[in-house]
Amino acid sequence: MSEQPAQAPLLIACALGIERLALRTRDHGGAGGPVTVLRTGMGPRAAERSVTRRLADPALAGAAVLATGFCAGLAPGMHPGDLIVAEETRDPRGTVPCVGTDLLVRELTRGLPGRAVHTGPVTGADHVVRGQERSGLLATGAIAVDMESAATLLSAVRAGERPVAAVRVVVDAPEHELVRIGTVRGGISAFRVLRSVLPAFFEWHRSLLLPRR
Repeated sequence: MSEQPAQAPLLIACALGIERLALRTRDHGGAGGPVTVLRTGMGPRAAERSVTRRLADPALAGAAVLATGFCAGLAPGMHPGDLIVAEETRDPRGTVPCVGTDLLVRELTRGLPGRAVHTGPVTGADHVVRGQERSGLLATGAIAVDMESAATLLSAVRAGERPVAAVRVVVDAPEHELVRIGTVRGGISAFRVLRSVLPAFFEWHRSLLLPRR
């Protein structure tokens, strides 16, 4: 009898309690292996510390890592609730290419019909980006910015070879700036979208275990 391949774990990292709440589920079926949802805390340093510490656990050896949560959209025409699928993440310490972007786009489009899905580079920051600073980041080719994705993925690949990805929900966009997450319609819209992304994440994870042709 041939041995079944070991189930690969999946680590989903987010920063905020409201993001962790949106990602709560008891049904991890179809994910292709054990799933851990990690709240890292806000900012790149917190993300780096938390992800590095968690991936040191032997139970998460080789785990796929997916960074998620809210972000600020940089491109004109973006709206709260739009989805961002990173082709790569960037910060001053380096660039990390993402795996399975096309599959994530397909599954998110299927699971959230009518919801805009944007792809491109996601850049990291250590503070909330507003006004003219957004224009400067857009000029670099980035389509969105957040404080944890780049640090999460860089920490993940430094801890060992593994597939990584980042999917973010726009909560704040050039024409729709908000003061505080969850206090206006944009924040509520983004929360509802984030509640609906897990099936796409699980399909992405499951696909990583399929034989390559």
